[in-house]
Amino acid sequence: MASPLTFFLIISLSFFITLPQTQARVLLSQLQPTPATSFIFPKAESTVLPDPSPFFAPNLLQTPLPTNSFFQNFVLNNGDEPEYFHPYHFRSSNSSLSLSYPSRLATPSFISQNFTAQLSISATQNNRERHVVSSFSDLSVTLDFPSSNLTFFLVKGSPYLTCNVSKPTALSISTALSVTSLSSNAERTKFTLKLDNSQIFLVYSSSPIGLTISNPSLITSEAFTGVIRVAMLPPSGSQDLEAILDQFSSSYPISGEAVLTGPTTLEYRWVKEGNGDLLMLAHPLHQQILSVQDSHAAVLDYFKYTSIDGDLIGVVGNSWVLKTQPIPISWHSITGVKDLVQALPEINAALSSDVQLLISTPLSITGSYEYGKLLAKAARLALIAEEVGSNDIAVITKFLKDGIEPWLSGTFSGNGFLYEGKWGGLVTKNGAADKGADYGFGVYNDHYYHIGYFLYAISVAAKFDVDWGIKFKAQAYALAGDFMNLNRQADSSYTRLRNFDLYNLHSWAGGVTEFADGRNQESSSESGNAYYSAALMGLAYRDTNLTDAASLLAALEIQAIQKWWHVHQGDNIYEDMFASENKITGIVWSNKRDSGLWFASAESKEIRVGIQVMPISPITEVLLSNASYVKELVEWPAPALSKEGVTDAWRGFTYALEGIYNKAEALQKIKNLGGFDDGNSLTNLLWWIHSRG
Repeated sequence: MASPLTFFLIISLSFFITLPQTQARVLLSQLQPTPATSFIFPKAESTVLPDPSPFFAPNLLQTPLPTNSFFQNFVLNNGDEPEYFHPYHFRSSNSSLSLSYPSRLATPSFISQNFTAQLSISATQNNRERHVVSSFSDLSVTLDFPSSNLTFFLVKGSPYLTCNVSKPTALSISTALSVTSLSSNAERTKFTLKLDNSQIFLVYSSSPIGLTISNPSLITSEAFTGVIRVAMLPPSGSQDLEAILDQFSSSYPISGEAVLTGPTTLEYRWVKEGNGDLLMLAHPLHQQILSVQDSHAAVLDYFKYTSIDGDLIGVVGNSWVLKTQPIPISWHSITGVKDLVQALPEINAALSSDVQLLISTPLSITGSYEYGKLLAKAARLALIAEEVGSNDIAVITKFLKDGIEPWLSGTFSGNGFLYEGKWGGLVTKNGAADKGADYGFGVYNDHYYHIGYFLYAISVAAKFDVDWGIKFKAQAYALAGDFMNLNRQADSSYTRLRNFDLYNLHSWAGGVTEFADGRNQESSSESGNAYYSAALMGLAYRDTNLTDAASLLAALEIQAIQKWWHVHQGDNIYEDMFASENKITGIVWSNKRDSGLWFASAESKEIRVGIQVMPISPITEVLLSNASYVKELVEWPAPALSKEGVTDAWRGFTYALEGIYNKAEALQKIKNLGGFDDGNSLTNLLWWIHSRG
């Protein structure tokens, strides 16, 4: 098994853009070939990307910057839209940081959390300065207000807000509500603050501080230097919970890293200051996969906060070990094609027809998403051909190579991948000048969706033509690195794990666009496909490091999808009024759950199912392994499938799911389809049905 250090450095791709290959300091694998061509994605100047320089410290502007992170709103536009950190919302505005323990609103169509500035901390002499991001890590971001002498350590999952006051500074603590009482201990290092909405906040200080109610909405202090910590007493409000917050108030995290230590293991390691152990909060997926014994941690299941993702419970420990079940990374169906007498003739007939259509239709599309889907569709045909013993593999492989090469060699006239250095990552030629082109790829939207399809096709082409794979390996890895880079070093060309949120344990798609509800992800299954495709690329290139890292991310993504996109009544994640109307979400936001889609209404249930299932491949077997849930999911949109305007392209996904538990009827429905999604085919659906148990 590879060492933790290996996984820290799995993907270091800075040489692809800035250094000759012989100067590469960290390789993806031990066998890194010299490419036959010197072309690696050329640099481009984007005219549509926002300027990051107002928000990041100068030293950080020399490194690749996050584009889909949990704190993205803090570095866009005015930087004053809130982000959700579990259990608090934070908003930075006018030299102050506001905290909200959000209330939750549930309806049949959405669930949201509302922001109310319950407490705002600033220097009394407010300099109206904008915050500066002085550092960030996998699990945290640090905001500085230099003129106010304030530094806020915002760490995901901390029940405390921590502020360091570097020089003697008078502080203001204001509220959008009213303070009903303020009391302190004898040492003046702990204050109990009660608001008129019945919330109780505890304020801790590293040395004595004087706090005074100046008016019903404002508390002020004398000059203070040191650390201030604020925590809301959990709603149950028992004395025992307050004692827990007291006990762990003097140990605080200032950053946190997540370390991939194997194909099934992720470790959280916080950098902390102060005395004692850390008290942090675990969301429901953490609770499911936390290895308490390996973490040397104690779970306080009675210490609880609510969140949009379900209840958060206390965990005491300076590091966590999270262990997921391994998932099969397979080119073919996990259990194989069944009923060969019937299956092989049907699949081979469809395959012959689909291949003929594929090679006889001019490749006229230029969008990176649609092009990638078409290539992945062809790659599916090649793998199915191998699984059923067809002789069509060679002609499909040629189609794949001919279709992929222009994007890797820079000769595709209609579009192409370029590298921009402002944020540090790939854009498309079209997206560099038009933020709406390629579904926002030029502003870092949906990168892993698009690239995931390309990686799937590249992996299959490299599997069937090893020499071709070696020829274009550098380009393939440069493409993968855009969302799979694990390197933390400043000279990397890409930010670390562009889309994957290592606390939430799933990805975000929105890019450098400000959203009031924070980050979002619509098509969860395409996210899982991206990491699965990267794992296949590791198989194709015999790169166990890449396969292990990508399979861990795929496993975590899939479990997160099953937890938060797949809706189950009675599991204490979503309210019944939402769960009873929705078997699957439309868009998961960091601060909202929505039944609608970007491109379709909530009533288009068949589209919602399809967008959370596509593309159908062997990894779909893992994603939708709960047959009883699948039956509920199929029955949910069934009345809509016969409505006018519903297309066979979307019906096909629901019929495919029906095949998990009702193979015969699903097969007949699929045979009667007159059209397919542009990443799907009759061959693929027949393969799926005939490989069900």
